[in-house]
Amino acid sequence: MSDEPTGVASPLRSLLDDDRVHVMDGAMGTLLYSRGVFMNVCYDELNLNEGELVRSVHREYVDAGAELLETNTFGANPLKLSGWGLDDRAEEINEKAARLAREAANGRALVLGAMGPLGVRIEPWGPTARDSAREHFGRQVDGLAAGGVHGFILETFSDPTELEQAFRAVRERSDLPIFAQMTVGDEGETTYGTDVETIARTLTDLGADVVGLNCSVGPAAILDAVERMASVTDLPISAQPNAGLPRTVGDRKMYLASPDYVGQYARRLIEAGVRFVGGCCGTTPDHIQSIRGAVAGLQAPVLELDSAGAGQGGGAGRGSGPENGPQGVVGRLGIRTAGIEPATPLAERSRLGGKLARGEFATSVEIVPPKGWSPEPMLAAARRVQAAGADTVSVTDSAWGRYRMGALTAGPLIQREAGMEALVHYPCRNRSMMGMISDLLGGAASGIRNVLLVSGDLLPSGPYPEPTAGADIDSVGLTNVVHHLNGGLDPGGGKLEPPTEFVIGVVLNHGTRNVDAELRRFDWKVEAGADFAVTQPLFDPEALDAFLDRTGEWAIPVVVGLWPLTSARNAEFLANEVPNLSLPDSVVERMQEAQSRGEDAAEEEGVRIAVEALRGLRHPVAGVHVSAPNGRVDLALQVLAEVQSRATPAAHTNAGEGAST
Repeated sequence: MSDEPTGVASPLRSLLDDDRVHVMDGAMGTLLYSRGVFMNVCYDELNLNEGELVRSVHREYVDAGAELLETNTFGANPLKLSGWGLDDRAEEINEKAARLAREAANGRALVLGAMGPLGVRIEPWGPTARDSAREHFGRQVDGLAAGGVHGFILETFSDPTELEQAFRAVRERSDLPIFAQMTVGDEGETTYGTDVETIARTLTDLGADVVGLNCSVGPAAILDAVERMASVTDLPISAQPNAGLPRTVGDRKMYLASPDYVGQYARRLIEAGVRFVGGCCGTTPDHIQSIRGAVAGLQAPVLELDSAGAGQGGGAGRGSGPENGPQGVVGRLGIRTAGIEPATPLAERSRLGGKLARGEFATSVEIVPPKGWSPEPMLAAARRVQAAGADTVSVTDSAWGRYRMGALTAGPLIQREAGMEALVHYPCRNRSMMGMISDLLGGAASGIRNVLLVSGDLLPSGPYPEPTAGADIDSVGLTNVVHHLNGGLDPGGGKLEPPTEFVIGVVLNHGTRNVDAELRRFDWKVEAGADFAVTQPLFDPEALDAFLDRTGEWAIPVVVGLWPLTSARNAEFLANEVPNLSLPDSVVERMQEAQSRGEDAAEEEGVRIAVEALRGLRHPVAGVHVSAPNGRVDLALQVLAEVQSRATPAAHTNAGEGAST
């Protein structure tokens, strides 16, 4: 059991009651991974066989200013440990983890026993009974309590029912304080569709001591959600955002939000009502030190924790674009496009294909499918786009894995009911190659001709670096497959009759930090059979021109992505949390200045910036693909109107003329 004196209240209670802001730690898995611990290792078992490594990470966070440490036990429940043959050692692993954190804290910080989801769905969504789930969590609680934790943190839960079972498991065995944190997407909802207000009310009613959010998204989205949460609960609020959105290089996830940016948002989180602030995936001791600085700037220091850990109140002190960047070279499937030609010429496959083939300027406006089954709001938006004179409606596919009507279903509805062509986004995420082919053949039968093939966003779900979504192939491989389908061949070389007639779009990540890698990747997409490319949102014309300067031999049309910024916060989010965007500081400063004059001024400036970016290009381009941030079709149509007033025919048929690529 805990080595706190019997009958003495947890010292964590004093932090809960002092009305001050306290600093939590950052990612454990990120640091372990950076020290050479690969993804094929059980991170929880490291407590037993690499104790000094785990202890050293905790110590770094204490030195950076963390007042609360989380044990290295996010996945140390019997169900997850069973995948490593370690389920019978659950109590041992958790107890050792707690002792390691206590030793590293050495009286300078308190320790929270970290508990994450079981990794299976429980009733009514899955076969695991609630009682069984509670028993699994209970074994973890027993180990953490024996190791001497000062409280518990239930984190990264998406299902309120599962979190409730974890909470009850703790309460059946301990009266120590409980932090209850769920994870939401950029719209403030879980993958189950629970909104942040419901989360706050549910956790408050459950009896949690602290309610909060962690993981999945960066500081900007967490701030939006916390502001909503603070309006419906009086409990202390905790926030542990990721260091922005992840990008993948080879088999490694990287987070790009800087310590300064995270520290800046820590101040905003505190002003929004957060009392416990730290970090999740991608955050490091440097990020925590920056957060500590933000806290110190907002409140006067008090005495540090004493050597017994009892203390006197503690110390002072992320719309992304359609593809999430390079994801490794897995695309070619052993087949090449040489000798494979589409059965139908580009100009005859769709109206968009015709415009691209003839060198005419093409326009597309992006809309998001509905979250329910009624298509009416989406169709109303599509009709507005049609009335504005766009060539296609671009239909996204549930960003970050949040459920929405599928784009391959929404696209045919738009074509039938709104009477205009759809450009359907299709991600590889969470799909097998055979499943992708089946989906696309169904889309072809439903009349879909224009597709934008993307690898898909990563779906982080906890503090460890393992991916939670995968695919047999990425967008390069899928481009190769669809090109073969257009030529009447399946991946095995069998005949497909009749051939499909897709116009194949891919994404061009001109804003990436690794330009050479993206150039190679773009080359592979062109070689695989892409018909056109859509850039990530353009804010820096020089960056795109520099990229296109190096792609003169690849003669496919390039359509420029445009994003009307909606606010200074939107600009800061894109600049600091979204991979593969090149958004200059000058643009952020323009939005901040405009924001000081009001929301309308900021939106007007966002439209102006988007149009100026297009007009600043040296290279002729084949068209524009205008996003509607947060569903703001009105802003997208303002950009479209400005573009249409000055659009000139594209000149992409001769690569030697330096046109599109």
